Amino acid sequence: MDTQLSILIVDDVSTVRGFLKQTLMHLGIENVTEAATASQCINECKTTAFNIIFLDVELPDGDGKDLIAQINELNPQTNVVMASAHSDVEEIKEAINLGAKGYVVKPFNPKRIALILNKFYPELNCL
Repeated sequence: MDTQLSILIVDDVSTVRGFLKQTLMHLGIENVTEAATASQCINECKTTAFNIIFLDVELPDGDGKDLIAQINELNPQTNVVMASAHSDVEEIKEAINLGAKGYVVKPFNPKRIALILNKFYPELNCL
């Protein structure tokens, strides 16, 4: 398995970041970075071109949907996956229209995360 994927988890709740990081590492992804705020996310994106960013919709210093354009401008090849506790269809449509490539509803389960990884990188064969 290619463990060279670089993933950024952006969520203000440390337990959410921790669970997602553990899940990714269990799936063989070792290069996982965490950010708790929108500004940390943008700073990370300025120094690293991530393959996938799991981006929380609600951050203490901004709206995750507002970050999509900035991330896509810095790293157009990054797959932004919005993460939210709400599965509101309009919110999902809006995120996709803004440039997100996926959407996952919290609480995450490992199979859902594996499906997302397989969507972007089928060669990983995470399932």
